Amino acid sequence: MKKFWKILLYLFIAGVVVFVLLQFVPYGRDHTNPPTTSEPAWDSPQTRQIAKEHCFQCHSNETDWTWYSNIAPASWLIYWDVEQARSEFNFSEWDTNPGFVDDLVEVVEEGEMPPIQYWIFHPQSRLTGEKSDQFIQGLRNTLE
Repeated sequence: MKKFWKILLYLFIAGVVVFVLLQFVPYGRDHTNPPTTSEPAWDSPQTRQIAKEHCFQCHSNETDWTWYSNIAPASWLIYWDVEQARSEFNFSEWDTNPGFVDDLVEVVEEGEMPPIQYWIFHPQSRLTGEKSDQFIQGLRNTLE
């Protein structure tokens, strides 16, 4: 039994050492929010508000970099998600990186956005029912 606790202690110490070493990996630390150059011509303030509540965290230059976005390996995942999202389309750089209405509507209709890794920690971000329908119609009105 003594040997079991000794092994467990060594594993714990090794885990702590690995966790500390991960903090020295520089990836995921560039938490920038470039200035907004342009946004879509929103059909209504409500459509923009829904987009802000459910999409801007990743698909804009208004990302709120939370405290845990500075701790590896969470920082890596969050940074990667934001970079990928901004490259797909960016509500803050609509003049150079607009989204396509069909693609945006499709991912919202199919429940793919916001993605599970986001809404599992932010349950209020999940678009459902009437709010989803309102947002889809607002996106169509805004982007077509």
